[in-house]
Amino acid sequence: MRYFLDISYKGTSFHGWQRQPNAYTVQEALEHAMKTLLQEDVQVTASGRTDTGVHALQQIVHFDTVHSLNPDFTYKLNHILPESIVANYLYEVSSDAHSRFDAISRSYEYRIHIAKDPFANQQSYRVKPKLDLNRLNSAAAYLIGKQDFCSFSKVHTAVNHFECDLTDARWEQEGNKIVFYVTANRFLRGMVRTLVGSMLEVGIGKQDPSWIKEILDAKDRKAAGRAVDPEGLFLTKVVYPVSILGTQIV
Repeated sequence: MRYFLDISYKGTSFHGWQRQPNAYTVQEALEHAMKTLLQEDVQVTASGRTDTGVHALQQIVHFDTVHSLNPDFTYKLNHILPESIVANYLYEVSSDAHSRFDAISRSYEYRIHIAKDPFANQQSYRVKPKLDLNRLNSAAAYLIGKQDFCSFSKVHTAVNHFECDLTDARWEQEGNKIVFYVTANRFLRGMVRTLVGSMLEVGIGKQDPSWIKEILDAKDRKAAGRAVDPEGLFLTKVVYPVSILGTQIV
């Protein structure tokens, strides 16, 4: 039987999502806990891979098991998982449902604090220069729509194309906190952090907002700014067609 599992995690102590040799990852921790609980080898597939230090408020994974799971599953799993991972909801889905390929949109937030804040460490990025919110949003406006985001992707990425369709890209400020919100059908490796790093150069007045359009047109990673650090990045929402989710068990 196939299930979708909604999880959250703090990425600080993990070397990203994907299992890899000689590094502790979210996938490894989750699969280990599920093997302990179900007494079978379980392979989980995520809606997308997060990098080292990146967090998730909502990550969706699918897995197959010979067991018919009941509402106690997430309760028991949470007793085994490390404190930095929590299982939220479980859905029974069809055998061909896929957490990555069936997702129709994904949303991220990048969180910034502009004043010293001891409670923001590891979950927000400190920016000391003054940022102009209007300039940031003028830059973000160039990102909306279906475009080639090759310039904002890590190099040597094994993808068939670099086209993404962004439906939301905006900056909002509340007090000393500034957040970049972005939603798209798909994202490339390192894309959000490079988008933010480039727009910050606009926000501090180093570049004009139209520079973002120039970067897009260049189709060259060297044309963009640096990728900001991972601690401020959160995967916040993954959306599927209603027909995919099937029955929520808990």
